[in-house]
Amino acid sequence: MRNLLTDVAGIKVGNVQDEKLKSGVTVIIPDEPVVASVHVMGGAPGTRETDLLAPEQTVETVDALVLSGGSAFGLDAPGGVMNLLAQQGRGLIFGDKRVPIVPGAILFDLVNGGDKDWGSRPPYFDLGQAAALAVADEFALGSVGAGTGATTANLKGGLGSASVRLESGVTVAALVAANPIGRVTIGESAQFWAAPFEVGNEFGGLGLPPRVDAEALRPITKVDGARNRANTAIAVVATDAVLTKAQCKRLAIMAHDGVARAIWPAHMPFDGDLVFAISTGKRELADPAFDMIDLGAAAASTMSRSIARGIYEASAADGDTLPTWKERFGAKG
Repeated sequence: MRNLLTDVAGIKVGNVQDEKLKSGVTVIIPDEPVVASVHVMGGAPGTRETDLLAPEQTVETVDALVLSGGSAFGLDAPGGVMNLLAQQGRGLIFGDKRVPIVPGAILFDLVNGGDKDWGSRPPYFDLGQAAALAVADEFALGSVGAGTGATTANLKGGLGSASVRLESGVTVAALVAANPIGRVTIGESAQFWAAPFEVGNEFGGLGLPPRVDAEALRPITKVDGARNRANTAIAVVATDAVLTKAQCKRLAIMAHDGVARAIWPAHMPFDGDLVFAISTGKRELADPAFDMIDLGAAAASTMSRSIARGIYEASAADGDTLPTWKERFGAKG
């Protein structure tokens, strides 16, 4: 177990970032098409090809998922991935043509100190293609891929991931580019809202404070600092359990509980909070209806852990507008 999304066998992840741009792209490519759905709970989402993921729509599987920086400009990134996969012979067959299904979601990182003067052609199509070429079982966390330019209300954001193997042998894992309008830490402390779900010392092992005072519960956000008003946590939860499209939708809904347990406040009008859910369908569930309880709980907990890990692993770079967690609190807080 790597404690990464790729612990779900048959899934690979690729990250590409441009340090001058302070932005990047993360691509998730399964070895073969996977059943997928999505649930959006933020008030300001930016998406591509998500309508077809509703359980009642015709297409059952996807060839890849893309998380990108760049706000709406980043919606070009799935096009780069789609183009590459078509060249590789993947996608739905229409006559002599292949049409890969590549949904995507974006986060807002346009005013994070990076140089966004890209001229007449935004770079995200090329970044998406490069990230697709970089997919592997191992991948870095923190200030990489779609998490490169991410921020929270008080700290630099980042790309996080976590996984768990249930007693049944089923694996559940999550990956998130955490760029919320709210906070991931409790007030001004080093401790994470996600602390109850931490495994080992994956984000410092600090636990919760003895008590959470009223000041920590005051919803301080990026808006208070007169920064941008468009933010999000865009994420993927994956499992090797056999799930229908409708069950993937339910898994995505339940995984949003993990967003709300790791970010305070969450799902606001200026967030674009979105969770994709995918199933590789390699392990039959003994009781699909009741086993969804364990799967949903695992999806939520791995989501919370992923968000905290993304902030914990962020690294400093020239021109940052906010400190990293480690800069502010030290390696262990």
